[in-house]
Amino acid sequence: MDWGQVALVATGLFVAGLVKGTTGLGYSTCALPFLVAALGLKTAIVIVPIPAMAANIGLLFGAGHIKETFQRFWIFYAASIPGIFYGTTLLTWVDQAPATRVLGIITVFYVIYGLIHPNFRLPPPLETRLQFPAGLLNGFLTGLTGSQIIPLLPYMMSLKLDAARFVQAVNLAVVTASLILILALIYSGLMTWHLAMISAIGVLPACLGVYLGNSVRPRIGSQTFRKVVLVTLLVMGIAFIANLNSFFAALAG
Repeated sequence: MDWGQVALVATGLFVAGLVKGTTGLGYSTCALPFLVAALGLKTAIVIVPIPAMAANIGLLFGAGHIKETFQRFWIFYAASIPGIFYGTTLLTWVDQAPATRVLGIITVFYVIYGLIHPNFRLPPPLETRLQFPAGLLNGFLTGLTGSQIIPLLPYMMSLKLDAARFVQAVNLAVVTASLILILALIYSGLMTWHLAMISAIGVLPACLGVYLGNSVRPRIGSQTFRKVVLVTLLVMGIAFIANLNSFFAALAG
């Protein structure tokens, strides 16, 4: 990589950590536009899991409620595992651009719905019934596109969790997904030693961003927190739809 690419990758990993620490949103989704512009989609998906896992491990103890959250959502987490392997298998030969744009459209529609119906809450019986299909779909889209937010974020937001429990529920899902994604990428032959070393170096800017974001989150009220999450999701969705990689690539020189 030249220095422009290095700067763009480091910026993306840091900004993603900052957003992750503040809102709990998927680290990979925030970092991917920068990494894709600098390195291409397949390489970006290979590099992002290790910094993502490190960033989320940093939140495991900062957000609390680990045992309670795992007991409540373990079906969702377990269901994502086969989905990730299937999505990663398709990654080796499918063009990800259309899938990424569809993901962006779904994300934008969800944000619009969330703004129009801010009080929507998933009934308790549906919370359990939807865990398996939602987890399976989330894993598949994670393996195929590298993004971990759909349907994870809509599902968790519909439960009206407080900020700490919301961040931890999303955090445990992403830790699980990142670990399985790393194993799936190794199994498929996409993650080489060279890319693994680059990914490991990316842990530093990722953790720095999470540290700063963690210091901001406790100062945000619940309603403001929800709005920050929705606005961040909207920006991500638009970026995926508009394919802003060319803009980021221009910044890299």
